[in-house]
Amino acid sequence: MYAEVDQEECIGCESCPEFCPEVFKMQADGLAVAYTNPVPSEFEEAVKEAVEGCPAHCIHLT
Repeated sequence: MYAEVDQEECIGCESCPEFCPEVFKMQADGLAVAYTNPVPSEFEEAVKEAVEGCPAHCIHLT
């Protein structure tokens, strides 16, 4: 599984790193990025929770 944060849609709410800091982090510009790809299997559930909890619906999984 790969995670990607759409920078055009991200609102910088910081919810994704709260769900899974092993995969998501905030950048200096205030937007989130998925910095661990592919997503390790032990973090897949947390990443799915981040997708569901994202108010901007900007996290995409492939």
